[in-house]
Amino acid sequence: MRQLGFSIFQNLFMRIPCLIIGWIFLLPADKKQATPRKIIDVHFHARLTTDYPNPPPPNPTTGKIPKWKNDKEMMDLMLATLKENHVVKVIASGNLRTVGYYQEADPERVIPGFDYPFKGNTSLPDTTSFARYIQEKKIRVFGELALQYEGKTLSDPEFEPYLAICERLGTPVALHTGLAPPNTPYTCCPKFRTHLGNPQLIEEVLIKHPKLKIQLMHMGFPWVQETKAIMHIYPQVYADIGVLDWNRPVAEFYSYLKSFIESGFGKRIMFGSDQMAWPDAIPLAIHNVETAPFLTEEQKQDIFYNNAARFYNIK
Repeated sequence: MRQLGFSIFQNLFMRIPCLIIGWIFLLPADKKQATPRKIIDVHFHARLTTDYPNPPPPNPTTGKIPKWKNDKEMMDLMLATLKENHVVKVIASGNLRTVGYYQEADPERVIPGFDYPFKGNTSLPDTTSFARYIQEKKIRVFGELALQYEGKTLSDPEFEPYLAICERLGTPVALHTGLAPPNTPYTCCPKFRTHLGNPQLIEEVLIKHPKLKIQLMHMGFPWVQETKAIMHIYPQVYADIGVLDWNRPVAEFYSYLKSFIESGFGKRIMFGSDQMAWPDAIPLAIHNVETAPFLTEEQKQDIFYNNAARFYNIK
């Protein structure tokens, strides 16, 4: 009897792992434990409290007011938000000093960009210094270039020697395209014009610099056909979905993104948050991509990581 009892116990014990495995496979997909997705954010702004009013404005989508009170709190909160959301690399644009602070605090995560024009970067360095900054890896991305706010385009002659350096040294250019907040010409930027956000305005640059890699920020919104034309002809051009993925109506964002996916550009669309003052924009942007009903798992992985890794040579 004792032997029979032991045999039954042994048989049941051997079956438990199989029962557990079978139970796991019967779980709904959203209940299964999954490895967190690694994300690259190619459109992030390194900022300090002095870049905003006091108190800071609420997130225009969620209405939440940032909780940071000083520069350290702000930087710590932003970097913690990236880590919590599995953003393993971030292209952080800002002035050289502020980006340096972020990079010193998290050197493995932060890739430095040069935000122009912006506080502290109101003029371009001379070309010798610019090339040296790139070689010293203080600048690894030329941008965000918010030239539209100044009434300028990438084709303006003043930028030509800098683009030549970027092409020679293999430094990508991140260009603001598309729109801006309402009333922009009446508030900060009287020279801003909507037509200057049309991606087709970079075509002569691409002709002159065939090896220059350009990132169209905001994916040229709302210039859909013009953006597709540039991306079709020039394979060195990629686009990011920054701000569209959390600040535009979700239905509109999905319609815009789906149009590019259906046109075959799924391997050249990159995730960006366009995070500025509001850390809650990052998880919201990630959620809206993750839940896009028309994206396959492969397409999500390309947008979140693979395309940016290829464009920026991230190993």
